[in-house]
Amino acid sequence: MERHTRPVVIILLLVSCICRTLGQTCEGNCGAKSESCSCLPTCVSLKTCCADYREYCVETFPYSGSMFGGTDFVVLHATFNQSSQIVCRFNDHIKTVGYVDENSRGHCISPLLYETGWVPFQLSSDNGTTFNRNGVWLSVHTGKLESRYKTSFNSTQWQYYGTPNVGGTLKMMWNTSSVRAERVNIELWGYRETGEPYSESWQAKWEYLYSLARDHPNSGTFTFLPKPAENGYSNWELGCVRISPSTYPDGTWNVQAVWSEDHALAWHLEEKFRQDSAAWALSKCLAWDQLEDQLHDFLGEIIDCPCTLAQARADTGRFHTDYGCDIEKGSVCTYHPGSVHCVRAIQASPMYGAGQQCCYDSTGAQVLTADSIGGSTPDRAHDWGSPPYKKPPRVPGQSHWVYDVLSFYYCCLWSDNCHFYFKHRPSSDCRTYQPPNPGVVFGDPHFITFDGVSYSFNGKGEYTLVTSVEKQLTVQGRTEPVNGTLINATKLSAVAMREGSSDVIEVRLDNRQNRLEVLQNQKSLSFTEQSWMDLKGVFVFSPSQTNVTVMFPTGAGVEVRLRERTITATVLLPEEFKESTLGLLGKMNGDAKDDLLASDGHLVTNQSNPEELFSFGRSWAISNETSLFTYDSEYLLDTYLHAAGHDSSFVPVFSIPDNPDDPLANEASEICSGEGSLYCRYDILVGRSLRLGNATKVSFQSHIFLVEDLEPVVSCGWLSPPINGKKEGTRYLQGAMVRLFCDDGYTLEGSEEHICQEDGLWSGEPTTCVATNNITGIVVGSVIGSLALITMTAAIVLKYRNRKRKAAQSEGSVENLAF
Repeated sequence: MERHTRPVVIILLLVSCICRTLGQTCEGNCGAKSESCSCLPTCVSLKTCCADYREYCVETFPYSGSMFGGTDFVVLHATFNQSSQIVCRFNDHIKTVGYVDENSRGHCISPLLYETGWVPFQLSSDNGTTFNRNGVWLSVHTGKLESRYKTSFNSTQWQYYGTPNVGGTLKMMWNTSSVRAERVNIELWGYRETGEPYSESWQAKWEYLYSLARDHPNSGTFTFLPKPAENGYSNWELGCVRISPSTYPDGTWNVQAVWSEDHALAWHLEEKFRQDSAAWALSKCLAWDQLEDQLHDFLGEIIDCPCTLAQARADTGRFHTDYGCDIEKGSVCTYHPGSVHCVRAIQASPMYGAGQQCCYDSTGAQVLTADSIGGSTPDRAHDWGSPPYKKPPRVPGQSHWVYDVLSFYYCCLWSDNCHFYFKHRPSSDCRTYQPPNPGVVFGDPHFITFDGVSYSFNGKGEYTLVTSVEKQLTVQGRTEPVNGTLINATKLSAVAMREGSSDVIEVRLDNRQNRLEVLQNQKSLSFTEQSWMDLKGVFVFSPSQTNVTVMFPTGAGVEVRLRERTITATVLLPEEFKESTLGLLGKMNGDAKDDLLASDGHLVTNQSNPEELFSFGRSWAISNETSLFTYDSEYLLDTYLHAAGHDSSFVPVFSIPDNPDDPLANEASEICSGEGSLYCRYDILVGRSLRLGNATKVSFQSHIFLVEDLEPVVSCGWLSPPINGKKEGTRYLQGAMVRLFCDDGYTLEGSEEHICQEDGLWSGEPTTCVATNNITGIVVGSVIGSLALITMTAAIVLKYRNRKRKAAQSEGSVENLAF
């Protein structure tokens, strides 16, 4: 094999030397452009790359793996000789040892990282002397990894081991191809956070603890009978099991390996836990309770939960499905019994990196911890971590485990003391929640602004959909003719966006227009391995080739959907954007009359005049200096970059043709009916496509449903049962009724029924439960007291009268003597 590859390597070295001599090399220049060639991502499609572009600006397969490390990935398009000594360096300082395979391909091993997202790496083929190849690696939260990339086990048995009626042998399984070895070591690694919370000394720490087995066959299964750990290792309560080649010494860092999920290490805890797990857990719960009393209060800076499940699923700019409780995957809600779906706030709180979780039952109502153990809970540490990651409380996954999950085991799962936990993690109700305002572009194309104004603008070019100087958000749209140049109507073909200094994200139709392509800073992203990506200042979610959602730190969200070879783009903006937006989606302020404001300040006075609307639309054409778009083909260069932002030579059809002889007329009447039928008819009769018209109808209806889902609702907040009583009803929105009852031996005073009113207040009088014996005693006591008072008063009066009579008699005797 080496005999065949040696000439190839020599030729590549010669090309590289010539390129360097002529200043046409990508070695050390990835992302740059010279006068004669390019090392930019766009150079491949433009055919302007330097000759050694793929050799030095490397791509990998796979491109992603667990943040715990151990993934073996191959460097594509680069060739090495068998004597090359591969060293890979991540984040400029974490080094792992790679190798060259029998096909002369270089391999790297991903390291254990304390962050998620794209991590830069460099590759050396001379044992670390020079690092002249550059690439990026996607580090992924373990909860977002597919199960085939992790070991599997019965998490309930493992994490309840030692509690009553849970014991026996434990079994784990893994994909044998994940570890390139015939025999493996099976090791336990522990995680903890040390130092004073919220100080510079607060550090995250993974550490090898001990081996469960050495030189075990790589059979894909391992069974063992756990026992309490020795040498103080039982003090580690959170960790993972790692399976790695037995050729490495115990605990060797950053070698090829497959990891389990992080989990509570109940199975190795001290003997005291097995003797009385509830008492052991209670002591831990009380210690956590005391610690929480000393830590900063994070509850005041996290976002409030949406009131309904419909709102939670529609507010995609600020909330995303919690993978631990997903209605789309059967609602397996281990930590939230009674809930069918939970969402998490996408962004962590700014100061403390805290998170919000919101859970809902089958009726769509929010579940509160005051009513159920399965209720919504805030998190001191966001489960998905938060930039800049690496240090507590922002380490993805593990910080959340340390401060929010282990304590749930202490107080709720291993003992029955949830009141301690919910004292510090109370559900947030929705009284301050304000749903976002959606605006949409669909069809060829039609617009519905944030304030509900509907119109069509069929210009050809690149335009500003939304801009907010205050929030530093820009969303731009590109339109192109429907079906090439044959029809005088356009459609949305690309959307580009940025907030502040975030990465630029562009979503566009691919060349065949049957899927969406996502670009990050002009580089195409692949979602074949992961559907979620943490990028700089932005998150991107793409569960399919026709569905992309972009989420920014301000809570702004952009949904891009592919329907019948055209893009539908929905922008959702929180209330904080009020009075700060301009562009084709209008001025968001609740006033429809001033929505259509041209870039020069001219206000459209007749919103039904197509020519005036066309003039408004073209005013929002962008310039090359402000464009966020990528131009990586001759067509894009000629049609958009080297042309005006608005193509004035393109004149669309402004009105629907009225031609009874049109063969599509009858079918258009059948398909297009009800609200929004005007847009559907236009797209059929002008766009000459029944499928396009039907897609427009679907997009319009979807927007109407979205607006309905996001309708504000009134919440009266949680209503507590009276002391010595209970309640019936756990819904707290307008119109809901809660009934209050008293326990046996108590009598209800006040209102039994309370209804949530339009003003956000509960109807009725305050309710209390008074002991029945106390009432009888009070009544009897009052009667006896009254009788006693009457008797005493009568006695005093009689005594007074007797004294007065005696005094009168004495005076009469004196008078008789004086005479």
